[in-house]
Formats: sequence, structure tokens, C-alpha cells
Amino acid sequence: MPSQHIWTEKDRHGEKREVRATKFGGVWRFQSKIAGETKWTYYDFPLLQDLLSLKGIVVRKYQRRRASIEDVASIDKLIEEQSSNE
Repeated sequence: MPSQHIWTEKDRHGEKREVRATKFGGVWRFQSKIAGETKWTYYDFPLLQDLLSLKGIVVRKYQRRRASIEDVASIDKLIEEQSSNE
């Protein structure tokens, strides 16, 4: 069963950006778009800020028993990999 998390944020120019993170088959897939655009941008390597935002969301859901500890661990692993690449 896929796990999907969606959030919006404003960039430094004040434009709204919607981000979707979906986990299916043990693989996270990230996509985003700016308000007003019709096409989504897919990321092979998600932005570190998106990973940190996702971790905050999933940890809060885990505390309410709406997400698994495996999801939290897999996000931590992605953050570690992304941090070592930068």
C-alpha cells in the first residue's frame, strides 16, 4: 500500500510550492510544482530541505500511530546519503 505525504511551502520569492512524497515498494518518489504550473517536476535525488520537511511530517504521524518506524528510518537513511553527497 503506498504511503503519500503532501505539503506546501513558500519559496524565497513568495511563490507557493506543493511537494508530494510517495513511498511504494520501499522506494520514495518526490515530485513538486509551483502554483500555476501544470507539469510536475520529478526528482531522482530529492532536495535536502524536502527530506527534512518530510522527516518532520512522518515523525509527527508516527507519534500519532499513522506512520511506521520503517518510514522514519528510511528517511533518515536518505538524509544521510544526501548529506554525504553535498
